[in-house]
Amino acid sequence: MRNLCCWALLLTTAMVGRADVVSGPKVGDRAQDFTAYGVAGIIDGKEGNYLKERKGEPTIYVFIRHDTFNRPTARFLKGLDTALKDAPGKVAVVAIWLSDKPDTAKEYLPKAQMSLGFVNTSLGVFTGEKSGPKNWGINTDAYATVVIVKYGTVTAVQAFQVVNETDVKAVLTDLNKPEAKKAEPKKK
Repeated sequence: MRNLCCWALLLTTAMVGRADVVSGPKVGDRAQDFTAYGVAGIIDGKEGNYLKERKGEPTIYVFIRHDTFNRPTARFLKGLDTALKDAPGKVAVVAIWLSDKPDTAKEYLPKAQMSLGFVNTSLGVFTGEKSGPKNWGINTDAYATVVIVKYGTVTAVQAFQVVNETDVKAVLTDLNKPEAKKAEPKKK
């Protein structure tokens, strides 16, 4: 009986740890400009605006709390990066680290890039508040917040307290959903 109780407690704890949180902008909103320090990828060694650099191309933004970055999160990012290798169009990942010590993240990320060998993923550090860019609604309880932006509009948002390579499929499913068609104006 004692073992059964221990297993039930363990399972409940695992499920609570996997619970998602609400984080990120609302689907349908225009993505708001922000600047971040680029460490690797389309912006390298300087502050820049990823939305402007991506020029409206479909982009998976992943906001990661620096203090929660671990091997499962790295496998998630690598899984996205690898999956996009054969994706149609110019889809890319922009991973932005959120930290109360941005200089530490700037020093760490080149090592992560060297180790993981990203091809379709840019790495950056948000140098403002740990909660990320204003108007993006990033919840600091989320270990990772995924925001898919197509042609300047937020099309999907997912937030995770725990993330690993098994979550790649759900993100790709959201990426591949067709955009809702805008209603044609009625002719008079």
